[in-house]
Formats: sequence, C-alpha cells, structure tokens
Amino acid sequence: MNFEFSEEQEMIRQAARDFANNECLPGVIERDELQKFPKEQIEKLADLGFMGMMVKPEYGGSGMDTISYVLAMEEISKVDASVSVCVSVNNSLVCYGLQEYGNEAQKQKYLVPLAKGKKDGELHIGAFLLSEPEAGSDATSQQTTAEDKGDYYLLNGTKNWITNGNSASTYLVIAQTDVAKKHKGINALIIEKNWPGVVVGAKENKLGIRGSDTHTILFNDVKVPKENRIGENGFGFTFAMKTLAGGRIGIAAQALGIASGAYERALAYSKQRKAFGKEIMHHQAIQFKLADMATKIECARLLCLKSAWEKDNKIDYTLSGSMAKVFASETAMWTATEAVQIHGGYGFVKEYHVERMMRDAKITQIYEGTSEVQRIVISRSILK
Repeated sequence: MNFEFSEEQEMIRQAARDFANNECLPGVIERDELQKFPKEQIEKLADLGFMGMMVKPEYGGSGMDTISYVLAMEEISKVDASVSVCVSVNNSLVCYGLQEYGNEAQKQKYLVPLAKGKKDGELHIGAFLLSEPEAGSDATSQQTTAEDKGDYYLLNGTKNWITNGNSASTYLVIAQTDVAKKHKGINALIIEKNWPGVVVGAKENKLGIRGSDTHTILFNDVKVPKENRIGENGFGFTFAMKTLAGGRIGIAAQALGIASGAYERALAYSKQRKAFGKEIMHHQAIQFKLADMATKIECARLLCLKSAWEKDNKIDYTLSGSMAKVFASETAMWTATEAVQIHGGYGFVKEYHVERMMRDAKITQIYEGTSEVQRIVISRSILK
C-alpha cells in the first residue's frame, strides 16, 4: 500500500486550501447569516476547473481522479461547507451522472458547460432532483410523473430540498412514467430551468449550510423531449442509486472537512486560552478530547480515500462509500460539538466559527442517504 499522494494531488490540495482561506473565509459568517449564495466563489472555482474535476477534458472537465476530488472537498469544507456542497452536487451527481450514463449528444449539449461551470460567460451549474414531500429515504415512492406523450414526456410534480435549486441552469429529474412497473418504471430526465412550467419555490430557511440555496422545484405540464431521457426507458431508479453511490464520497469528504476544520480551530484555541493558571491544552480533559478528535478524523479520512481509490480503480465502492459517509458524518457532528465545548462560551459566538460548523455538520448525517440508510446498505453488504 502507498499512502503518499502524487505531486499533482498535493498541488490540487494546496490550491484548494489556498482558495478556501483566501476566497471563502472572508465573508463566510456574513453569507451564513444572510443565507447568501456564494456566487463569486463558485465562479472562481469554475475558472480554476473545480466544478468538473472528474470530467474528461474532451467534455470540458479537468480529468482529475476521485482522490484529488476528496482532497479538494476536505480543504474547502474546512472553511465553508456551503461552497463545498455546491461543488459536490455539480461534480458527484450532475456531471458524473451525465458522463457515466448520458449519450454523446447529451454530453455535448449539457455536460460540457456544466463541467466548465460557465456558459456564455455566466455561471452554469446543475442540480439533482430526487427528494419529494413523500419520497426521501424511500426513493421508490416517486409522485412526480413523466407521462409518455409519444415524442415527449409531460412532467408534473414537486421536488424538495434541492441544492442549487435557484442557481442551477440544468436539472436532472427523477420521475415516474409507469406506476405499474414501480421502480422499473422510473426515468431520469434532463430539464432546463427556463422551460415553460418550471417554477422555483421559496428558499428554505435552514439550520446549516445556509449559503447554499435550497429550494422546492415545481413542474406544471413541462414538455420534455424524449432525447432528454438518460438511458433506456425505466433506467431512472438505477441511475439515481448508482449516481448517489458516488455522491456519498463527496459528502463524506465534506463531513471530513467540517470535522477537520473544527478540530484545527479547537486545537489552536486550546493553546491560547488559559484556565486555572495554564493553557487549557495542558488539562487532561481537553487533551483527551483532542486525541479522540484526531483519531476519529484520521479514520474518516482513510475511509474516504479508500472509497475514492476503489472508484478510481473500477472496484465496487458501494460498501466503502456508505462506511465513509456514515462514519465521516457522525465524526463531523461529534467533533464540531466537542469543538464548541472546548471553546466554552466563545464557542457559542459566531466569530469563532465552530458553532456554524456544528450546524453545518448535521446535514451530512441526512442528505444523500441518511445514516440509517447507510447502515442498511452496509448490513446488506456484510450479510450476503
């Protein structure tokens, strides 16, 4: 086994770290407070090639490996998880889904500008629309319908909790075409936001990742050309599950970054804050917290990198991805909470950042497959 990163991977990690500290850190508290979408930061990331990291260069991407993607996600998430989730959705779900399962025409028309992150000089990113009011963890219960009308589908329904909901220009929508076939009657469709009948609902007022724009999206008799269906008829559910499996690596890396960022701030604070006549890092109670943080974070990092390595080497990463996602997300929540505790009263104050990290960490246990769903995936894998 080789635990060393390549020179290119180290360069990508450093570039992501520099960007996070120089471009994301200034204004991160204000963006969180005002729920302001980080458009400027995302546009700059697009210019640097981070919005289509794993897409082949012939389709406008950077052609990087998944390990590089994990390293970049961790560094950005240390500073601003709202920025990193926008990067994750565009890379792991939208671009990956189109590159892996789209046809050549779809790749040329939709993947290329999405991988570049820009079209005609304007921000151009995507969103993945699966969740509904009655279909969260149970993705088979799709109520959004795509009625077959011959040469087009008529799309109707509502999608909830959509990251990049208002900022995205292209939607990948999962919808039911044949109820009798259940999950085998589901299709994945490419929708353009500006089409007639597409309505962006109100922005959600969230606990965490408040900079990312999360919306309900409604479809009222939207005509979708048949050529915008991804894969064969009925492939939609399989498409969603396979795409989400890769997406878990991105969210695991996001959780890892939140945990790392909270730990680094807690460690630095412990060397400055004095209590009972000495820096609090000299108190065993604090030392043990920091030791447990460092250990859990390293475990989460190795799980993330193993899953990324398996993906890069065309090995089934279903199990390792779920393990990485559930462990990293729970590590993020625990570490961020302990970081607040180490900061004491200051941990409750926004300017010290850790209270935001604690709020941001919670969603990593929920979206792209809850911790409970990950345990179902893991148990099915080990009980075969």
